[in-house]
Amino acid sequence: MTCPTESGCNCEPASGNTVQIEIVPQRILSPDTSEKLLGRIYDCDGIIRVQVQGSRLPDKVGYGPGTGEKVNHPLKKSIEVEGQQVDMRVTLSRLLVEVDSDQTADEIKKICDETFPFPFEFYKGVFFKKYSTVVDYAKMGPNPDERLLGMTDPKGKLDQIVYIEKEEKDSE
Repeated sequence: MTCPTESGCNCEPASGNTVQIEIVPQRILSPDTSEKLLGRIYDCDGIIRVQVQGSRLPDKVGYGPGTGEKVNHPLKKSIEVEGQQVDMRVTLSRLLVEVDSDQTADEIKKICDETFPFPFEFYKGVFFKKYSTVVDYAKMGPNPDERLLGMTDPKGKLDQIVYIEKEEKDSE
């Protein structure tokens, strides 16, 4: 199946029979809560991709009297996800997850109920791009990894994407 737009491109849609969910906590998550939530989500079977969204945590003051000074933000810490240290570059205020089944989505909702002591919104729908965009083509070439479609910032650098490969569990 090719792109439904009549632009003549050869782009292929991303995986078809998946469930995409959006989790929007009513509070910005601390690094500890973020680590706990992401760790429990990655422990689920059937996770395809996860995208964290939120306000950027800058390294240096960009303008004003303290221009160039280092920013010591209390939410700017390293967390461990799947055995990898990840520097928090954004505050976790929205989480997009693509899973392979409704059962996994229900399991993630249960994890959120157990993790958050405050209300949150949980939506199922289409949140990731299905087709390669111009930005994807410019950043990753004509044959991008489907798991990275729509996950690049047009103004950002490709090396700022943190890719965490899920470790396979032994069935013994």
